[in-house]
Amino acid sequence: MNEKNLWAPWRISYIQSLESEGDQTSRQNTEGPKPNRCFLCEASEIDDTGGLPKDQLVLHHSHSCLIMLNRFPYSNGHLLIAPFDHVADIDDLNIEQRSDLFEMTNIANKAVRIAMNPQGVNIGINLGRCAGAGVPGHVHVHVVPRWEGDVNFMQVVGDVRVIPQSLEESCKVLKAAIDQVLQK
Repeated sequence: MNEKNLWAPWRISYIQSLESEGDQTSRQNTEGPKPNRCFLCEASEIDDTGGLPKDQLVLHHSHSCLIMLNRFPYSNGHLLIAPFDHVADIDDLNIEQRSDLFEMTNIANKAVRIAMNPQGVNIGINLGRCAGAGVPGHVHVHVVPRWEGDVNFMQVVGDVRVIPQSLEESCKVLKAAIDQVLQK
């Protein structure tokens, strides 16, 4: 594909005048009430009885982050890694939280490779709605296993994703894989 650039330097003043989504989204930590609760905040709540996550799609948690299966996956085994704190940007996390987020992403990547045997893996963070963030107020990492031809005519023509495994089965094999990763 031979794309050409259209230079429009007069647009830069408009682009720079736009408010960033971080300015519009409450950036807060776990201290005090959480008016901007989202599904990631709810998933990070720990059960009072055994320290287990209340959300059954949560596969593992550390002191500050969780790994959970995406309820609406791009592909089979799509995981989300998120800090417990409801913050919009990785810059809003302290160094320990950022380190933990990356370590949990590494665990998720290893588990996906063991459990799903993908031909490749996409790992990414979308900061802000314009960048593709579905939950722009709560930073999270996507770990998406990929296979040759996993995006095919069904998605293009029928606007349908084919996910060949139930969420329950995916949870089971991914939890076992995370346990295996943590044993090493």
